[in-house]
Amino acid sequence: MNKSLVIASAGLLCIVLILAAGCTQPATPPVTPAPTTIVTTATPAPTPSPTSVSSTPGPTQTLPDMWSLDVQVEGNGVSIDPQIIATVRGGKGLNFILQVDVKVTRADGKVETGTITRHTTYRVGDSVSLPVTSQMGNVNRVEVWATNPNNEKVKIYDAYVPFRSYN
Repeated sequence: MNKSLVIASAGLLCIVLILAAGCTQPATPPVTPAPTTIVTTATPAPTPSPTSVSSTPGPTQTLPDMWSLDVQVEGNGVSIDPQIIATVRGGKGLNFILQVDVKVTRADGKVETGTITRHTTYRVGDSVSLPVTSQMGNVNRVEVWATNPNNEKVKIYDAYVPFRSYN
């Protein structure tokens, strides 16, 4: 008789635990609220104000040592076809830098842009040539931007570069 009492108590305990665990359904499902429509007014996009082209060199940033890249910028010195040539000269980032963009702001206000072509990786000697003015002096501002492996553009060079230098 003792065994049957223990079995009956265990069975009753299991039934109570099953009911307490939430295995029963509520009598009526909860009511979901009806969707309401919200009227939104579109705000007009701000009209961009014309920006002036700055010919003053600004600050540059340094790539981390593991992504460093050396770039040489110089003029070709030919007065009938003046060009600024940006050339990759080496660095630990040859395999990692994704893109190198060059922007030249000329004395006449025109902006020339170009990208140094990247074959599977950058190689020493890869370059881009952009037209500039043949006016003497430091009148052509050159900016070089490198895109690092985090897809961030970093300005690594910003200076005046004459198309010809007399050294």
